[in-house]
Amino acid sequence: MRTVIATRYVTPLREGGSLPAVVEADDDGMYVLKFRGAGQRVKSLIAELVAGEIARALGLLIPEIVFIELDPELARTEPDPEIQDLIRASAGLNLALDYLPGSVTFDPLAQKLDAELASCVVWLDAYVTNIDRTPRNTNMLIWHRRLWLIDHGATLYFHYTWKNYRERSRDHFSAIKDHVLLPNASELQAVDSKMTERLVPDIISSIIKLIPDAWLVESPFSENTQHRDAYIEYLLHRLEPPHIFLEEAIRARALYV
Repeated sequence: MRTVIATRYVTPLREGGSLPAVVEADDDGMYVLKFRGAGQRVKSLIAELVAGEIARALGLLIPEIVFIELDPELARTEPDPEIQDLIRASAGLNLALDYLPGSVTFDPLAQKLDAELASCVVWLDAYVTNIDRTPRNTNMLIWHRRLWLIDHGATLYFHYTWKNYRERSRDHFSAIKDHVLLPNASELQAVDSKMTERLVPDIISSIIKLIPDAWLVESPFSENTQHRDAYIEYLLHRLEPPHIFLEEAIRARALYV
């Protein structure tokens, strides 16, 4: 993954609960910056990174994810004290997604997806336990007439407490019933094999290795290697048959049929 340096704070994205912002970087690109000092701190950045790259490995469209260095001196030019505090609290390595200019929020009432794509997105979100893809907040964009997935910081909530994480890898994830695409996801069983085959152990391991050492904090593990191994174990165990998360999604969808 690339690392860029933030050079200019452009504008906050007020619709985000953790005040993400559009920034310019030293490669002249524009990015949506996710601050390590906001909300759930580095845990949400880990979730954004891991779930986003899993989605990419599954063939779904995700804006490029980059590491981004943030200089606290950028706070000096901002008049809003809240933004100043956020920038200073986030000094160092953060995460950002490529900004998609001209994109529009996916509207399930105005835009229909084919059943296979909808099923792939629901499968992903059931697997990574994404509680934040609902009709109220779809976290999907239409850009150049294609669907792009964004904002995965609310996934993988198991890592806020590592207690019994092995057993919790078999979570049914009942919250999938609220997924915005569930009514249209009629191909869940059909896409299951394809999605599973793409998430081979080497892919999962390579994604987890992307997590910076500095973000592996607040855990019961004495070494970063153990911390990473626990993420890998959770994700691989979740893929073992039967796919309880898939069964739950199919059961929830039956309510719409």
